[in-house]
Amino acid sequence: MTSIPEFMTAKHRECDEFFIAAENAITQNNWALAKDSFKQFSEELDLHFQAEENILFPEFEQATGITQGPTQVMRGEHQQMRALVADLLQALSAEDKDAYIGASETLMVLMQQHNMKEEMMLYPMTQQRVPAPDALLTRVVEHCQTLENSE
Repeated sequence: MTSIPEFMTAKHRECDEFFIAAENAITQNNWALAKDSFKQFSEELDLHFQAEENILFPEFEQATGITQGPTQVMRGEHQQMRALVADLLQALSAEDKDAYIGASETLMVLMQQHNMKEEMMLYPMTQQRVPAPDALLTRVVEHCQTLENSE
């Protein structure tokens, strides 16, 4: 089995691929493909956030006793990203290319910074500090597979 940092980083890359596919479709004025790709992105992103907020972060907080640190920052950034996703959905619905590109650039920068903090600090710390990282990883993997199993 892989590690928490490896698995979660791979999930970041999957989300990135859907996000890039949506943006590429927008630049080609292929709104149907853009909407489909963005739907995949937003579903994967939501599932990823749920895995972190409901499984990974609580385990990290329990193992370290740190509840007002990195996980609180990550949750706040998740809220910012959710708001941007809502803006992007509105732009897609209106087929407003300029609004979409503007919001997508903001989201891309925020995601890159956010992902780097998780990949370089939070995930490795979680792997090192939780008492049963393999069991935790199994729970996260099972949660992330719920989307794949529902399709």
